[in-house]
Amino acid sequence: MNLGELEKLVLQHIWDTGEVDAKQVFAHFEKNRGGTLNTIQSTLDRLFKKGLLSREKQGHAYLYKAAINRGAFIGQLINDIASDFGSTKDSPLLAAFSSLSSDLDNEQLDELERLIEEKRAASRAGGVK
Repeated sequence: MNLGELEKLVLQHIWDTGEVDAKQVFAHFEKNRGGTLNTIQSTLDRLFKKGLLSREKQGHAYLYKAAINRGAFIGQLINDIASDFGSTKDSPLLAAFSSLSSDLDNEQLDELERLIEEKRAASRAGGVK
């Protein structure tokens, strides 16, 4: 999934702050980025149409919140990239994780190991987490 620079910034802002309306997002970015309220509204609408935000009508405005959490979104991006390079005998996804793991410190590796064990336990219990 391709996101523009402003889309990325807005999505990050919503992950950090929670539910917002267009005016709140505009106020956040107006100080350091500029732009117009219309640009922010269009960006929020594009993110909604891409399935990354949900929205609920409140009076004359929409309240937006993330429809997907940050970790799930990053996982989706990684899967998209891996599938773009095709499936081969050697999994490109596993190769990517192996390569990335060399940059992790011991605490991060421990957390990765914990998450893998959690996933295995869920799989053995018959549910996928």
